[in-house]
Amino acid sequence: MVSAPDWLPDLLPFQGNWPTYVEEVFAIFESDFITPRAVFRGEEIRLRWMPVFNGKPSAFWHLVQEGQIEEDRTPDLRRCERIGWLRAIIDNAGDDRVKVWENERTGAKGRERSVLLWLEEQDFLVVLGKRNGYYLLVTAYQTNRDHTRRKLRQEYESYVAANP
Repeated sequence: MVSAPDWLPDLLPFQGNWPTYVEEVFAIFESDFITPRAVFRGEEIRLRWMPVFNGKPSAFWHLVQEGQIEEDRTPDLRRCERIGWLRAIIDNAGDDRVKVWENERTGAKGRERSVLLWLEEQDFLVVLGKRNGYYLLVTAYQTNRDHTRRKLRQEYESYVAANP
């Protein structure tokens, strides 16, 4: 892996106590996305709040857990330790190392437009849903699988070719 940009925060390693760790992770999430709100391209980034679990919004749990079925997701320590990366990547989207493009996928509400921010050298992707007048923080995860990298690279290159 290539050395990280100097604007990327250090990882927050798990020290063995989950209740304490999740509060540390949430404190970073809260300071990055709740107070004050983050902004991308001049528009506010909002969060999914419901359902609230243990006093924390749905968006938080989605960012620090993995799994296809929401009710059965499990903690992902790699996502947790990178929670500070989300805001840093968003704030540094103009850096050439962050690949930024839009795509359209079929979601729960039909066709949904997203903006992807990929720090390829660090294998990390942030996805923002493009809404009318704001962005929705959808997800973020490691892209350390070869097929995921190939797919994202191809999608990015196609987008750039179609939007010179």
